[in-house]
Parts: sequence; structure tokens; C-alpha cells
Amino acid sequence: MLDLQPAVPRPRKSTQTFGLALAGGGPLGAFYEVGTLHAISESFEGIDLTNLDMYVGVSSGAMIAAGLANGIDTTDMGVVFIHNASVEYPVRPGLFLRPAFREFLGRIASVPGLAADILTQYLRDPGKDWAEAIDPLGRLLPTGLCDNRPFEQFLAQLFSGHGRTNDFRKLRRSLYIVATELNSGYSVRFGEPGFEHVPISRAIQASTALPGLYPPVPIDGHTYVDGALMRTMNASLLLDEGADFVICINPLVAFDASSVPPRVNGDRKDLDLTRGGLPTVLSQTFRALIQSRMQVGMRTYKQSYPNTDVLLFEPDRGDDELFFKNVFRYADRKRLAEHAYQRTRRDLLANATRLRRILARHGIRLRVDVLEDQSRTFHGAVRARERRQQPLTGQLHRTLDRLEKALAARG
Repeated sequence: MLDLQPAVPRPRKSTQTFGLALAGGGPLGAFYEVGTLHAISESFEGIDLTNLDMYVGVSSGAMIAAGLANGIDTTDMGVVFIHNASVEYPVRPGLFLRPAFREFLGRIASVPGLAADILTQYLRDPGKDWAEAIDPLGRLLPTGLCDNRPFEQFLAQLFSGHGRTNDFRKLRRSLYIVATELNSGYSVRFGEPGFEHVPISRAIQASTALPGLYPPVPIDGHTYVDGALMRTMNASLLLDEGADFVICINPLVAFDASSVPPRVNGDRKDLDLTRGGLPTVLSQTFRALIQSRMQVGMRTYKQSYPNTDVLLFEPDRGDDELFFKNVFRYADRKRLAEHAYQRTRRDLLANATRLRRILARHGIRLRVDVLEDQSRTFHGAVRARERRQQPLTGQLHRTLDRLEKALAARG
């Protein structure tokens, strides 16, 4: 779904300032954003997504924003993160979900002392309610189930490659990564003065530290968790900096089962979210909160920044294929990115008339011919890049392509 918020008519400025704001959404959000951005990059002639003036990213959006600011385009991101075809930067299975053994061991080590404290307090006051006495046992629960340090180490290696940097101060473009300071509840924007010394990979680790999944991240005496707790997208940062044209992507919207077309037999029982258990219910709750906050923010942008053109890309609320994807499965990652790519192309084409006028104000041409070319796929673009980067595997990919076409013809 594409939401256009055109600026009030005004003379075209000689110098344009472009910005990109990316919200979070876990691995699902990152793969959706890569597919969406690829559709934008190939159909917006006159703008280079790796050479914008400003970037801001929250949670998983921080990883994508930092990659673009470092000159890593969407096709290369597809090679590394979605196809897992990079020899130099292999994405190992445990990168996102390695158990936080250090956290577990630390909590276990505190059991004897905590048990002694509980027993001492109970003996001092035998009449004390037992439920109140064992309340401190909550401190034994880990702050996160998975270790996000391997992810940070991977990003540090990726951003330290030739022509890239892990230092905010050495970037040629402005990059801001949003995290939440746990002990105060305030948002912090790494990359701003006073916070630009923190390595980019470390800032992303903090911004993606979803409570319960990953432990909080200590930096300079403070503790940080996921930036999405306080900020959905933080596009206002770019607007305050005077951006003339801002592209926003929010990959999380509340799912609306009633807007999904009926199945062949008209059965909708498979779309009852309670059947998915607690994870599905929590996911829907989080999505609803994120989307509600996003809608309020977009209305504020329209009123407070009337001189800026804003494009907001979001999934359709009835997109069950997106909502029910298992993003930790390799095949689902590829299908999700391709799905986002094709849906974005559809939305751009459907809004071509209005979009042309908005883009023209910024010297950008909408390539309708590209959008109408039904042979284009994100998967195909990534495969082509892989062949150029890894000539020795080219024959294998061509064989796999022929096999896929043969199987499709049979089916």
C-alpha cells in the first residue's frame, strides 16, 4: 500500500535534499524493506538509494539504512541476507537465534545467594505472605533468550569492508540509528553529536535488542533496547533537518482477516489468529500498536511539514502471505522479499499518475516501462549479481534456473 502526502505547490528548489526513514519489524521487516526498496530503486530514475542525503533507521530498519549509507545496494543485500550466497560474508544459521548462554549462566549463578536471601527474609518474618517472599525469584529470568553479539560482529565485519566504514563520522552521508535507553525510557539517536563515536554495528545491536528476545545492550554506562519501543520510524528527524523528499517504509501493519479474499471453499477458519497461539496474538498486538502510532505520526507530518513530499510504503492489511511467513526459513525469506518487490511494483503502477507529478518536482522520473515489465523479479536480479560476483558458480545457477523452469512447466 502506498500513501502519498504531497507538499503544497511551490517553486522547485535548485538543490534538493532526500531522506529515507525505515521502521523496524524483525527479520520479516528487513526482508520486506529490501524487496520494497529494490522496486523503488529500479523504477525511480534520477535518485540513487545508496547516495541520499540522510538516513534514519529503527530496529531492523537500522541495519538496512546503515547498509545503504555504506553503499550496499538492495541487490547486494539480497545476495548476503536473503540468498545467503556471499562467500566473503556468509550468514550462518545461528546468527540471529544463538542462545544467550552467558545470560543463562549468570542468572543460574545467582540462585544460591537469592535463595539464601529469600529464606532469611522468611525466617525473620514467618507471617509474611509466601507469594510476596518468593517475588525476588523473578530476577532469575533472563533478560533475553538469544545472544545478539554474533549479529553485531557480523555487521562490524560487513561495514569494515573495502569502501565501507563502521564509524558514523567517516560516512559521506548522515545516518541516524534510534534506540531506547532502558533506565529512562528516552529515545537516543546514534549518529548525532555526542553519540557518533559509537560503532554503527553496536548502535544497530542496541536498536534491534527486542526485550525478551535479546538482552539489553550496554554502551558507555547506559543500557539500550529496541528503538521501536518509543519510535516507530522517526522520520521527523529528517523533516526537521529540512528534507524536501522523504521515502518511508513501515513493514508492520495490523492484519485484517476480513479483507482477505475467501479461499476456494470459502473457509476462513485458517485465518483465526487464535489458532496460531500466543506468538500470533502477541504479533498482532504489537503490529496494532505500531500502526496506530504510525498513523498519528503521519498526520502530524502532513500538518507540521507542508513543504515536504512524503511517500509511505506499507503492506496491505489483508496480506496473509506476508503475515504468516516464517522468516527464519531460507525459502520463506526469498518468497517474502519477492512478494514485497512485486506488491510495491503494483502499488507504484496503480498510483503512477499522481506519483509522476510528485517525483517531477524533485527531478525524478517514474519508469512506467519498468513497472509494466512483468518479466522482472527480485530473485532474478540477485541471481544475476551472484553470477558476476562468483563466476565459478554461474553454471550451477544456470542449471538451477533451467530446472526451476522445467518443474514450473510440468506443474
